Amino acid sequence: MSDIIAPQAQPAGKGLKSNHLGFFEVVSQSIGVIAPSGTPGLVIPVVFATAGNGTWLAYVFATVALLIVSLQINVFSSRIASPGSLYVYTGHGLGRFAGVISGWALLIGYVFTAAAVINGTVSTGLAVLQDFGFHTNTQAVLIGFSILAAAAALALGWRDIKLSVRTTLIFEFSTLALILLTVFIWFIHHGSVVDKAQTSLQGVNPTTLRLGLVLAFFSFVGFESATVLGVESQQPRRFIPRAVLASVAISGLVFVIAAYGLTFAFHGNATTLDQSNAPLTVAAQAFGFAPIGLVISAGVALSFFTCILASINAAARVLYTLSHNGLFHARAQSTHGKHGSPHIALSVVSLLAIGLSVGLSLGHWALLDAYGILGSLATYGFLVSYGLVTLAAPVYLLRRGELKPLHLLTAVVAFALLLVAVVGTVYPVPAWPYNVLPYIFLGLLLIGFLYFLALRIIAPARLAAVEAEILGQA
Repeated sequence: MSDIIAPQAQPAGKGLKSNHLGFFEVVSQSIGVIAPSGTPGLVIPVVFATAGNGTWLAYVFATVALLIVSLQINVFSSRIASPGSLYVYTGHGLGRFAGVISGWALLIGYVFTAAAVINGTVSTGLAVLQDFGFHTNTQAVLIGFSILAAAAALALGWRDIKLSVRTTLIFEFSTLALILLTVFIWFIHHGSVVDKAQTSLQGVNPTTLRLGLVLAFFSFVGFESATVLGVESQQPRRFIPRAVLASVAISGLVFVIAAYGLTFAFHGNATTLDQSNAPLTVAAQAFGFAPIGLVISAGVALSFFTCILASINAAARVLYTLSHNGLFHARAQSTHGKHGSPHIALSVVSLLAIGLSVGLSLGHWALLDAYGILGSLATYGFLVSYGLVTLAAPVYLLRRGELKPLHLLTAVVAFALLLVAVVGTVYPVPAWPYNVLPYIFLGLLLIGFLYFLALRIIAPARLAAVEAEILGQA
């Protein structure tokens, strides 16, 4: 226990490489966790199943909503540079207890995202290999590929954050360019971009649109992860706020275009969009260039891999900060002597992620079913952390004497929109196993809460020092 609660002499972030990453590399961290190139093939069809011809509008609303949430995060990111991300931000506004809960929820979000996209990487990767005649998908093969993907991500994260984000930059943006190219060529081939069924919202009603909006929110989780680079960014108070907004805007634009284009492309098809396993390939086949679908599928697999990388990088930096503050074992605040990476924290979160992924495989869950379960649990973590930082923003500004009516208005709107997303995950009550996931998440959150209470008894002086240190990072 002494290793967990012992005070630390160095400020958080001391061993990380400072002044190391440029703007595009900072943006790539957030884009990497969002993994927007995976959404057209996996998430948009699910949103379409609910929102139908209003799918594009659901993404417009989700983009605007999360841009408003981004403004709350940027209240802090424009003033505070810390690898602790929303954990530190919430602590500044609402105190150490809310900060710890926010940090724990965010850590859950990143770790479960990493676990989910391990499954996504294996699923999409095997689909590509099947096109080349590789059809083996035994449990041993699935587990082997899962471990290999996680190990490769860990190796890159351990080696250098710049190498990690540049890998994300290349794979993700190349695939996004191909996706948009496919949609635009389909429009040209079709001869029109006007789909009256969508522009008139045919068959759409407020209930289906609301449920579609909830699902569309899930496509963006992790957009704030650039904030973990508060120490490693060259100009954190300038680059990070811009990166948070840019990641939502870029991803939202792609999602709206892809949702509109794919919905249009599937009108009249025997197989509807929500029943298609490869909607972009179908769109490419329509104008006689099916090979581009294979290239996109390979790009999506690589995109999921970079999401593993971005997620463990983000989780490790939150864990690194929690460790420095005495809320985890002291070894997790170690940084690699040569590479400057939080290598112990990276190893811990990677092992947790692969354990969750492989555990569900051993439980005979299909890859995409496991992806949905793990991703849903991750989303709860993000929503809790976003909600807390949204509440913290106006309180923080009030204490600084900077609160204006517009700040309060945007915070209220942001919190209301997040509340819509939370309620939408539990009502109407989803089918099993999704109906029990909120309780599993609350159990995980309770672990962090009880640990905090235990530290209040065992080491109250240390927690007071944590609060003083957090408030000193502005």
